[in-house]
Amino acid sequence: MGKRKAPADEDTPNHDFCEFLLELAEYEKNVSRNIHKYNAYRKAASVLSALPTRITSGSQAKKLNGIGEKIAKKIDEFLATGKLQKLENIQNDSKNAAINLLTRVSGIGPAKAQSLVNEGITTLEQLDKHKDKLNHHQIIGLKYFDDFEKKIPRQEITEIETVIQKHLRQLDPDIQITICGSYRRGKDESGDIDALITHPSYLRKKNKNTLKNVVGALQKCGLITETLSLGDTKFMGACKLEEGSVTRRLDIRLTPYDQFFCAVLYFTGSDMFNKEMRAHALEAGFTLNEYSLRPVGSTGVPGEPVEIHSERDIFDFIGYPFKTPEERSR
Repeated sequence: MGKRKAPADEDTPNHDFCEFLLELAEYEKNVSRNIHKYNAYRKAASVLSALPTRITSGSQAKKLNGIGEKIAKKIDEFLATGKLQKLENIQNDSKNAAINLLTRVSGIGPAKAQSLVNEGITTLEQLDKHKDKLNHHQIIGLKYFDDFEKKIPRQEITEIETVIQKHLRQLDPDIQITICGSYRRGKDESGDIDALITHPSYLRKKNKNTLKNVVGALQKCGLITETLSLGDTKFMGACKLEEGSVTRRLDIRLTPYDQFFCAVLYFTGSDMFNKEMRAHALEAGFTLNEYSLRPVGSTGVPGEPVEIHSERDIFDFIGYPFKTPEERSR
């Protein structure tokens, strides 16, 4: 849920291909607003990052699921010249660069970035002089731009998790918390902290005070320092471990107990892994999302949610080989 593009894993043999594909994906999302192309580039990068060996030609790449003629040609061009003309053109276009920069501010999406650039605001310094054009979330995003850009070491998230757990236990020992995203997938660094909480008594009925009480307790102890938004089920804000440390983005979602494991699966990711699993669920006669797993009958109308007691249950119901969170980074 971070703002920055997912960097390519530097340990993979096809790291440089993945890097340019992810850059092209960001351009399609933020500037061209072409989500189909964005998804295609992301999928190709995901496929290449999972390969244990180096790709040596476009035709070899084209044999892989998710890589077509156009991307294969780009791989050939990159292999021949060490660069990509399309990417050079994008990087040399000042308007593109400005839109990409502004979308890195938390709260600023592609449409807002485009309108700011059209008004002549192309740098963070100029943006700082036009805060009247920003909402509360965007102002905080600008204030902590440098902090939010910094990756969060795994050890720091573990410390933050410990603080949250301690105060949740004091509030109500039955509240459960799982930190999802790349942290749960075992990565050394993350862009932000994405926590899910639930309580056995919180089923489908709304419990308006649970999340507010949690946020209140974490503000009181000094962990939560900024609130971007707070509703009945979702908090977006910022936290820091102690005075002088880096401010980090923190999201907390309150999930009904009977939806918790579907939510944990979804918010652990990766997004490509989720797409594959949803597609497999459909083939097996189910529809899967962050809320539930439902059988789809002959009419095509989803039935009642299947009762789920663990992540493994979801894999078992749709006949998909279980993968640990660490195996889901594709």
